[in-house]
Amino acid sequence: MSEKEKMSEGKLYDPLDSELINERVKCKLLCQEYNNIKYDDIEKREDILKQILGKTKEKFFVEQPFICDYGYNIEIGEKFYSNHNLTILDCAKVTFGDNVLVGPNCAFYTAEHPLDAETRNKGFEYARPITIGNNVWIGGGVNILSGITVGNNVVIAAGAVVTKDIPSNVVIAGVPAKIIKRI
Repeated sequence: MSEKEKMSEGKLYDPLDSELINERVKCKLLCQEYNNIKYDDIEKREDILKQILGKTKEKFFVEQPFICDYGYNIEIGEKFYSNHNLTILDCAKVTFGDNVLVGPNCAFYTAEHPLDAETRNKGFEYARPITIGNNVWIGGGVNILSGITVGNNVVIAAGAVVTKDIPSNVVIAGVPAKIIKRI
């Protein structure tokens, strides 16, 4: 089994595998190109994003700068908007529903390192997917950790760190994020 297959199945894998390194380099070069496109060249920006991302719908907008690891593991829904400095470590799938708003300086981390120091020191990691539902507003500076599912109609307050699944129709805030209101 290849390291890429292990990664996609959530198993321990070596991120320094040459195939994975080459895929990250390709993606990061596209991200660099995207981030250097003139702001008003919307058509070229959309074209490059479609080359980076695994799946898009018709209407979306990602402010520059944007960075991700592989790109092909990211799917964005209709009317997706992200403000500046979006970081997605997409070693596993990251799926955004429709009508998702992402504030500035947000990060989505699918990669994890083993708790066991001996295994971690060998350079292995694993990844778990992140799923964001429909009609979700993610405030600025939010971090969402691996393996998280966020339901529909959720508001995540600025600065929150999401460490566990979030049900639909709630407002969450804090570190770690907790439900503060039902909507």
